[in-house]
Amino acid sequence: MTAAVFGHDGPWTEEEYLALGETQQRVELFDGSLHLTPAPTPRHQRISRKLGNIFETAAEAVGLELLEADNVRLRPGRIPIPDLVVTDPVDLDELVIEANAVHLVCEIISPSNAATDKVLKMHYYAAAGIEWYLLVEQETGALRLYRRQGSHYAEHSTTTRGQTPTLTEPVQATIRPEDLVS
Repeated sequence: MTAAVFGHDGPWTEEEYLALGETQQRVELFDGSLHLTPAPTPRHQRISRKLGNIFETAAEAVGLELLEADNVRLRPGRIPIPDLVVTDPVDLDELVIEANAVHLVCEIISPSNAATDKVLKMHYYAAAGIEWYLLVEQETGALRLYRRQGSHYAEHSTTTRGQTPTLTEPVQATIRPEDLVS
C-alpha cells in the first residue's frame, strides 16, 4: 500500500524519504521502510499541546528548545517523528534534528500505535543515545518516564492521577496527569 500511495518500489533511502516533503500523513522512516500513521485524534493533540506548553516554558528557562512533531535522525535511514522533543538550540529551518541534540523525547501512546511507541521506538531512541523517554497514556494521562542505561531504558518513575511529580532533568517541570486529560 505504501508503494501505491507514494509510487515507489523497494526500500526507501533517506534522500527519497526527505524528498517527500510535507505530507498529510505522519510518515516515518525505519531502515528502508516507511511507517504511516493516521492523523492523531483531537484527544492526542490536546494532550500534546498541554504537555508542550509545560515543557516549552521549562526548556526556555535552561536554554533548550521544545519542538513538536519534527523529524529526528537517530542514524542514517532511521527518522521517526516524535510527538515532542526537548533539544539543544537547533537550526529551525533544517529538515531533521540530529539525535545528539535531543535530551528528552515524548510519545503520546495512540491505541493503534502502542507497540511501536512501547517497543520499537523505545529501543531505537535508547540506541541513539537519547537520555530521557516519556510515554503518556491517552486515556488516563499516566506518565512513564525512562532514563537511558547503556543501550536501553530503565523506568525512572511512573505517575498516575492524584500524583504530582516534579521533573528535574533535563528540565524542571511539574506535570499532573489529570491536567493533561481533563
